[in-house]
Amino acid sequence: MDSSSALAFATVYPDDLSTAHPYQVENLVRGRWGKSLKSSKLPDPLNGGEFITVPEATGHELPEYIESLQSCPKSGLHNPLKNPERYLLYGDISARAASSLKHREVGHFFARLIQRVSPKSYQQAQAEVTVTQKFLENFSGDQVRFLAKSFAAPGNHLGQQSIGYRWPYGPVAIITPFNFPLEIPVLQLMGALYMGNKALVKVDSKVSVVMEQMLRLLHACGLPPNDTDFINCDGPVMNKLLVEAKPSMTLFTGSSRVAEKLALDLKGRIKLEDAGFDWKILGPDVNEIDYVAWVCDQDAYACSGQKCSAQSILFMHENWSSRNFVEKLKQLAAKRKLDDLTIGPVLTVTTKTMLDHMEKLLSIPGSSVAFGGKPLENHSIPDVYGAIEPTAIFVPLKEILKDEHFDLVTKEIFGPFQVITEFKQCELPLVLRACERMHAHLTAAVVSNDVEFLQEVLGETVNGTTYAGIRARTTGAPQNHWFGPAGDPLGAGIGTPEAIKLVWSCHREIIQDFGPVPKNWTSTTS
Repeated sequence: MDSSSALAFATVYPDDLSTAHPYQVENLVRGRWGKSLKSSKLPDPLNGGEFITVPEATGHELPEYIESLQSCPKSGLHNPLKNPERYLLYGDISARAASSLKHREVGHFFARLIQRVSPKSYQQAQAEVTVTQKFLENFSGDQVRFLAKSFAAPGNHLGQQSIGYRWPYGPVAIITPFNFPLEIPVLQLMGALYMGNKALVKVDSKVSVVMEQMLRLLHACGLPPNDTDFINCDGPVMNKLLVEAKPSMTLFTGSSRVAEKLALDLKGRIKLEDAGFDWKILGPDVNEIDYVAWVCDQDAYACSGQKCSAQSILFMHENWSSRNFVEKLKQLAAKRKLDDLTIGPVLTVTTKTMLDHMEKLLSIPGSSVAFGGKPLENHSIPDVYGAIEPTAIFVPLKEILKDEHFDLVTKEIFGPFQVITEFKQCELPLVLRACERMHAHLTAAVVSNDVEFLQEVLGETVNGTTYAGIRARTTGAPQNHWFGPAGDPLGAGIGTPEAIKLVWSCHREIIQDFGPVPKNWTSTTS
């Protein structure tokens, strides 16, 4: 796709989305785009006006999706022994799509579209486009083929050897949230397709226009339309579809509550990247204090805290508090403005819910508001969404560990909200005890260049994506390293070859035994 036709796929322009020009999202099944009999109008997150119409597939429409998904055999659309040329096809598709996203106008198009439906700063939205572009670039050419690399081991006799293959699941489903409407669904979808699966994709309807447009771009880059279905529907309808279609594997990114239900309904045929109550520990060595404060502000409040990797709790060694570290955080948070979307609407938690949670935390002895704690002013964000200042609540460490407080303090609030606490060197075991008791081991950061301190903390913790060192952060899911939880056999990853192989393929062993049969062989009973 050259620069002159770089936006030929687009059917909507972000800055035209308004009540006067609402855009109609479409579903995709069996290679055909179309509307549903039922649809809903979405409120603009910045002013409440209806600006997008989204189809709502009902139970009457499910048979076509079920038949489409079940048309894919368990051996997949391709595997190492069937249609291997499709590995090369997907390398070419990735190359074309990466080149397209690299065009300034295409990258800007998707960044602005992301901003319109999931308000965040342009820098944050553009970073999502960049990660997606780099991922596609990484899997251009022969790199898709290498994902399916096999190995062989010698057998017991001449003519025998065992070969280990990476094998697709066949029919699969992908369910992704609102907060990264391009990066998460594209990376997971392409990983599924690379390995030979046929995928049904369900993105949060509030932001599904982004993935709809990306699918149209991928089709323009050569993606076979029948390889992917795309559905907009409510939760119960999607649950019914999954139970009846019985995909061999489902990838779910979202809330722990829904994840636990799906794990039961789908009898464990699922990979999860769910909640993240993510911790950061500031060690005893105080260095680069202004830089560390900036990273903490970014981790807690970029995208208005709507990241599963957002900094949820900060364990601060007393050496940092003695340097007025919290005051530096307060000054940085105060610079965030609705005008440039460095703070903005919270799409899954209302203002009241966040302020009620704050009041419950303040009932804990010794707790106080470090900063924030007030609703945003002078805005037109509808009441169905949340709008509060970047907020931090201080809670004493020993109170956090009490049974009557721990679940409250470690409740994930998907917004610009964090807990701060302080510890002395002798209290490090209490910090590690708190980390052990948490149940969502997604990301973490240990901010220290003290090797012995790092070894102790890293050796006693389990979070799947952990940054260590003075530049450590909790947020960050670039294309160059694994992003996902640890400590959970259902845990999913994203981004790397290891993540793709873990989530979207299984191990198959084929033992070749061609002979010859020994000349002195005789029949015996054993």
